[in-house]
Amino acid sequence: MSTALLRNHTGEVVGGVESFRDLTLVEELRKAVEGRATFHRMTSANHRMREIFQLLPLLAQSDSTVLIQGESGTGKELMARAIHELSSRARKPMVTLNCGALPDTLLEAELFGHKAGAFTDARRDRKGRIAAAEGGTLFLDEIGDISPALQVRLLRVLQERTYEPLGSNDSMKANVRFIAATHRDLRAEVREGRFREDLFYRLNVMQIAIPPLRERKEDIPALAKRFLDRQIALHGRQIQGFAPEVMDRFMRHNWPGNIRELENAVEHACVLCRHDQIQVSELPSSFGELAAGEPTQGQPASSKNLRSQERVMIQAALERHGGNRTAAAKELGIHTTTLWRKLRRE
Repeated sequence: MSTALLRNHTGEVVGGVESFRDLTLVEELRKAVEGRATFHRMTSANHRMREIFQLLPLLAQSDSTVLIQGESGTGKELMARAIHELSSRARKPMVTLNCGALPDTLLEAELFGHKAGAFTDARRDRKGRIAAAEGGTLFLDEIGDISPALQVRLLRVLQERTYEPLGSNDSMKANVRFIAATHRDLRAEVREGRFREDLFYRLNVMQIAIPPLRERKEDIPALAKRFLDRQIALHGRQIQGFAPEVMDRFMRHNWPGNIRELENAVEHACVLCRHDQIQVSELPSSFGELAAGEPTQGQPASSKNLRSQERVMIQAALERHGGNRTAAAKELGIHTTTLWRKLRRE
């Protein structure tokens, strides 16, 4: 948007003009330049993630229950929200309930709601998350943490699409699409007797397995830039990017906290940044120890670090395509002869 004042022949302000420009095409072109890797606020050039992106519109067309499995911080809620936004239920609410954050009694009341007098301090009727999501989507995060007793009640909802609020004998219909997520291996939980097998199969109609960040390191530069741009927009900082040593640390890191850890690391560095580029000294302490043979802060290691990042991405692409250089080059967005030259350099 741009604005301008309107003045008369004496210079007196008599009005104003606002003009608007639709930047949709510009934004789409920007995404294309960055690798055609953004899908419903998720960023990835990884082949497994691309396969998931292609699957999501198909999942969204049905009302089948979806189970999303992945480590903490991999973006399970973003994935659930994408399914909801692509579905015919998008105009209705998506309601989220973290099943691992509440004790069993509170979780049951949150999920099903309650009638006045159902328990101490229940002074009036209160609808639960199922009712709040009527017509829309209910996202049950960390479903693997619920107790056996609650598993039984949830199984009935999934089977019969009915439930009773606490303190009520009347059944209510549940016109809700269920999406569940967990960081646990539910098959292993079933084998160990901690999760009901029948509930697992009710949840596991369609499954999405999100790879951890350490298995999709080619996404780190684009994700880091995205988080940096967000911080710059929020706080008006004049930061141009990352020092090469910082990106090298990012590529070497194992990322136990996945994308959430990367976002927090970038925010931490932005708060402490005193230069036009983020430096290693401004990263969280978990990035402070040098790897064997890594140059110290201030040493001229730019080209070495960039080659290190490039080598990781090329090797990962080749492994994914069974050594097929043509397919790997296509995924990386470079010509086959360019890939061959880079391999010879190594």
